[in-house]
Amino acid sequence: MMGEDERTKAESKVIHVLFGKGGGRVAPPAVPVEEPAAAPSTASEPVTDRFTTPEVAKLLGLPLKRLRSLDRAGIVSPSGLVKGRRAYTFADVIALRAARDLLQQNVRIRDVARAITKIRETLPKITRPLAELRIVSDGAKVVVKSASGTFEPVTGQMVLDFEVRTLREDVVRVLRPAVGRERARSAYDLYLKASALDEDPKTMDEAEALYRKAVELDPYLAIAYTNLGNICFRRRDDEQAVVLYQKALGLDQKQPEAQYNLGYVMLERGHAHEAVTFFRGAIESDATFADAYFNLAMAYEELSDPVRARPCWRRYLELEPTGTWADIARKHLG
Repeated sequence: MMGEDERTKAESKVIHVLFGKGGGRVAPPAVPVEEPAAAPSTASEPVTDRFTTPEVAKLLGLPLKRLRSLDRAGIVSPSGLVKGRRAYTFADVIALRAARDLLQQNVRIRDVARAITKIRETLPKITRPLAELRIVSDGAKVVVKSASGTFEPVTGQMVLDFEVRTLREDVVRVLRPAVGRERARSAYDLYLKASALDEDPKTMDEAEALYRKAVELDPYLAIAYTNLGNICFRRRDDEQAVVLYQKALGLDQKQPEAQYNLGYVMLERGHAHEAVTFFRGAIESDATFADAYFNLAMAYEELSDPVRARPCWRRYLELEPTGTWADIARKHLG
C-alpha cells in the first residue's frame, strides 16, 4: 500500500481531459479563471413545451387512431394550446406513456382510465416531476412515488415502471434534437469552467456545482462524472468516487481516466488484482498513459510478480524518463 506522502503526490495526478481533436489530459491552469457564470441557453426546456398529436405519436410509438381513442374516452386528452389548436403538455405525455404501458400489459381499458385519472390528479402536486416522480409497480399494483410519499392509483395486476426523467431525454432525442445539441454545448461549457476550478480547495465546491449542473443538462457527459469522482476522492470519500467513476464507465466503457482512477482506488484498498484489470483497461484505451504503466507495475509488485512489473517500469521510463517517479521506476529495475 502507498503511504500518505505517496498518496498526496498521486492526488496531483488525477486527470483532466479535453474533448475533440487535440484533446487529451491537460494540466491545471497556472492562474485561476474569472468566476464563471452559468452558461446561457436559448433553447427552451422540453418539459415546458407543447406537443402536436403527430409528435406524440412519433415519441411514444402510438398510432394516431390510438391517441384519438384515448382522447374520445377521456383517458388522456390534449390539455394545452398552440396557436389556438389543442396540444399535449408534458404532463399529458407522462399520462399517455403510463396508459400505453398499461395497455401493453393487457390491462382493461376501464382500469387504465381509473389509474390515469389518479395519476393526473397527483401530477399538480409535483413541482419538479423530473426529480420527484417515478411510476412503478410492486408486482400487484401501480404505484406513484414522489418526494412527498407513495400513492397507489388503482389496485390490480398492472405492471408499470419508468422514470419520468427518461421521458425528457426521449423528447430531446426524438423531437427536439436542436435542444439536445444546445444543452450538450452548455453542459460542456460548464464542464470546462469547472475543470479550471476543481483542484483548488477554495473553489472546489463551486466546481462541484458546475459539474452537477453539466450532468443535469447532459446526463451522458461521462468525463464530468469522472471529475466529480475526483472531487470526492480528494475529500477522502472514496466510496462515492467509485460510484461516479463506474457511472462514467457505464457511459464510456473505454474512458482511460475513469479506468485509471478506479485502479488507483482499488490499489489503495489493497485489491491489487482488481487494480490490474483497471490499469490494463486504461492502457488499452491509451497506450501512452504513463501513469497507468507506473501503477500497473506497482500493482504487480503488490502481487509479488516482478516479472510482469518490469516491462511496465520500462514502458513508464520510455514515456517519462525524468522526475521523482522515474527514479522510483529505475530503483525497481535496478
